[in-house]
Amino acid sequence: MKISNNNINMQKLKPHDSSAPLPPPSNASTHPRFPPLPPLRRPLQILTTRKSLLSGQATTVDLAKSFLDRLRRTEPHLNSFLHVSPDEAILKQAEELDNKIKNNEAVGPLAGVLVGVKDNICTYDMPSTAGSRLLENYRPPFDATAVRKLRESGAIVVGKTNLDEFGMGSTTEGSGYQVTANPWDLSRVPGGSSGGSAAAVSARQCMVALGSDTGGSVRQPASFCGVVGLKPTYGRVSRYGLVAYASSLDVIGCFGSSVADAGILLNSISGHDKFDATSSKREVPDYQSQFVAIDYLESKPLKGLRVGVIRETLENGVDSEVISSVRDAVSHLEELGCTVTEVSLPSFSLGLPAYYILALSESSSNLSRYDGVRYGKQVPGDELNSLYGDSRAQGFGSEVKMRILMGTYALSAGYYDAYYKRAQQVRTIIRSSFKEALDKNDILISPAAPSVAYKIGEKKNDPLAMYAGDIMTVNVNLAGLPALVLPCGFVEGGSGSLPVGFQMIGAAFDEVGQISLFSLGVFNAS
Repeated sequence: MKISNNNINMQKLKPHDSSAPLPPPSNASTHPRFPPLPPLRRPLQILTTRKSLLSGQATTVDLAKSFLDRLRRTEPHLNSFLHVSPDEAILKQAEELDNKIKNNEAVGPLAGVLVGVKDNICTYDMPSTAGSRLLENYRPPFDATAVRKLRESGAIVVGKTNLDEFGMGSTTEGSGYQVTANPWDLSRVPGGSSGGSAAAVSARQCMVALGSDTGGSVRQPASFCGVVGLKPTYGRVSRYGLVAYASSLDVIGCFGSSVADAGILLNSISGHDKFDATSSKREVPDYQSQFVAIDYLESKPLKGLRVGVIRETLENGVDSEVISSVRDAVSHLEELGCTVTEVSLPSFSLGLPAYYILALSESSSNLSRYDGVRYGKQVPGDELNSLYGDSRAQGFGSEVKMRILMGTYALSAGYYDAYYKRAQQVRTIIRSSFKEALDKNDILISPAAPSVAYKIGEKKNDPLAMYAGDIMTVNVNLAGLPALVLPCGFVEGGSGSLPVGFQMIGAAFDEVGQISLFSLGVFNAS
């Protein structure tokens, strides 16, 4: 992507040599901490923005220009986006919305909202690479259902955000194109695999963003970047147009600077879709109607809420500063009237190995479709087998290759029963243990990650250490439950403070409970 002084142009990406390490963001050494640039020092939230637009206090064109200006000034430091829609296209949509408002025509709930979309979610007007060189030139002829619903709601898609290739990673260092930096400290990772979306919202490059979550890819980056991350129940949002990693685990999730923003975004993209048989036919609640102001003058405004703290998530392997921040958040909930108890999930530690066996097995099947013939990178060869092999060898990155091999191994004869079948049995046990815990509690709480954001490159060559960072989040995907990550404190590190997030897990299809309880901003991004 090339950024000029006058315009942000969408350009064909130039992949890096897979044998060489990806470069850090430009000026990372001279800009250790992301500077707060005007005009958006504080996050603009959807409801207040809509009110300003409808009242004539602001225009969509001016709003879009301010975001584009900030994007132009910050993107060289962050590398949040792989593709950015041309200024002309964004401003044209903004002008059309302004004309509708001026003529008193109805506009959607996301009118004027600038949205970032993770680059494994298809868009007809921009490439969808999934962060892979293999899909470098792939331009879908359609929008993903979630993107179509965004546009129908009046949202303006700013661009496609960076990610670990095919969603396989926890740092966004695994992108085939560039490394994204954490806005709180440019020498640190933003998390992954939806690191580009989290960084973009954190840096105010867009108001909200879509990501995908297979084992924590929305929630862990939200924690690292100090924003709100919402993973809906499996089936709440259509997966049509989402590039598949592990189909029984993948969900499209939401990033925002507040719980209200994440809820409004989820409201716009939820619902059954005839193109996705796994999407639920349950009625979608009006999340916005659940935004209830908490009366802090009342002695116990959250009285009656049963909160269970998962004991196994506050033990060895979790940074003491993270534990302290989460305990402080829990104490705050007690002050607001919540009844807090400790809950034990003995099967919790089994989730990580079970998740990786299942996710990698599904990925080995899903990624078999990339053969260099139907679409994607094609390396010419004299024979069909060499075309297949060379296209995949040169198109896939090293992490993706390793995961395909491991998944194929787990599904192979003689190992299916020993690995894949047992992992499925563990998944059933985890689902049952969560159901039992949620029968006695309204929400369960854990850290969102065992640490704060770490240095770029720190775990690049230690995949097991990187995988271990998913321990807090993968169980939720195995159980198919909704979870919300909120900022709950800061830890001193590097050049300044680094955000800590905690995770609230709810019963299936009970996103409304989490959103309504915290919509005012008990723990919202600052």
